[in-house]
Amino acid sequence: MVPCDLSEGRGAGNALRRMDCLIRRWHVLSIVIPTQNCERVLVRTLAMLVAGAAAGLVREVILADAGSTDATAEVGDIAGCRVLSSPLPLASRLKAAAAEARAPWLMFLRPGVVLEPTWVDETADFIECSAAQAAVFRRLPGKEPARPMPLEVLALIRLALGGRPRPQQGLVISRQLYENIGGHRAHSIDPEGDLLRRLGRKHLVCLRSGALQTGD
Repeated sequence: MVPCDLSEGRGAGNALRRMDCLIRRWHVLSIVIPTQNCERVLVRTLAMLVAGAAAGLVREVILADAGSTDATAEVGDIAGCRVLSSPLPLASRLKAAAAEARAPWLMFLRPGVVLEPTWVDETADFIECSAAQAAVFRRLPGKEPARPMPLEVLALIRLALGGRPRPQQGLVISRQLYENIGGHRAHSIDPEGDLLRRLGRKHLVCLRSGALQTGD
């Protein structure tokens, strides 16, 4: 994850440096997932996030629920998520969840999105080095999280040349940047896409780890 030297050392200075490394890499990310009657696909996303929690990267998972009538809230509760249920529009629910988040970095994911296993280390490295930016994951088409190298390169080129990322690619963003640009705007018909457009090429980078949107 974060490139830190945690080897044994002598003196208070070395001890403080080791402690600083541990603090910087520990519990820095709050995951926000907007949900509405999606119990089955939500399980896949939560299962994928276990690796991030085990590595110490993920502090919490917040479900911005729209008042689901299936077992979505129950699934989240059993998994240890914070469930914020509200009848408000999507943008308001996402912004409220971001305001409740405890970590300095946010990750917005749609239910059913599954990231490649490399997402944990790559996200940790990105957070350590890119405080002024935001990132999306490489979009994976099809049913399997694999992609030939030429198409992978084309996806990275597409974003570099101004191609718009999609909400299915997730979003990693510092809380400071999220607040500076106004977060999700309530008046937008597509608040997730609107946020990505406002971030634009100035702030967005595309990570190599892929994101696959699964369905029922």
